[in-house]
Amino acid sequence: MNFKLLLQYDGTDFHGWQIQNGERTVQGELQRVFSLLEGNGANVHVAGSGRTDAGVHAEGQVASVKLARNFAPERLRAAINGNLWRDLRVLAVEKAADDFHARFSAKGKTYVYRVVNAPVVSPFVCRYAQHEARPLDVGRMNEAARLFLGKHDWTAFSCAQTDSESRIRTITDFSVESTWNQQANAAIIEFRITGEGFLRYMVRSIVGTMLEVGRGEKDFDTIQTAIVSGDRNLAGATAPAHGLTLLKVYYD
Repeated sequence: MNFKLLLQYDGTDFHGWQIQNGERTVQGELQRVFSLLEGNGANVHVAGSGRTDAGVHAEGQVASVKLARNFAPERLRAAINGNLWRDLRVLAVEKAADDFHARFSAKGKTYVYRVVNAPVVSPFVCRYAQHEARPLDVGRMNEAARLFLGKHDWTAFSCAQTDSESRIRTITDFSVESTWNQQANAAIIEFRITGEGFLRYMVRSIVGTMLEVGRGEKDFDTIQTAIVSGDRNLAGATAPAHGLTLLKVYYD
């Protein structure tokens, strides 16, 4: 039986999604639990919609798993969560078609990167948002966001080492919005990026570049040149992992 899972996790204490020997990972925790539920020392593979790096969070990660036992979805959800630590939760379980695969069936994703733009960052949000004390021009960053829309080669905005054969991806939507957060007693700026797929470090590199735009340190021509030329030196510094959250994965 094939199951589709909707997951949330606080990535702070995980070494990313992908299983690694001796490290605590999201995939590793899930596979440990499913092996327990299947019994008889079964080896169960859990596929994710994509790999999140160490420290990256998820509000809408999707995974798929094929099990020999036929669980009722609600009972399976309860059994999984009963064996997980509190920083990882399965919000929903549903039966899926045999050919459904969390990664290969995905049509797009939305990531959000959060920045606290204030002199002091609250302890209630510091695990989930980057702190930037210097003023940021949200209007200027929204103008710059339009430069990233469309189909491009993202060599300048990705990790030098990648498993992907092609670095061409399409960004369909990119917005920058500042809202007042009462709990943090500060403005939180959200960079929301939607695309068909993303390379490793791509979103964080784009956000790091946008922060330089917001501080008046980088102009639009430099961004365009970086995209066209693929020169990593023209892009901004990669923003820290803890500000990034996988918000939603899209399927037909």
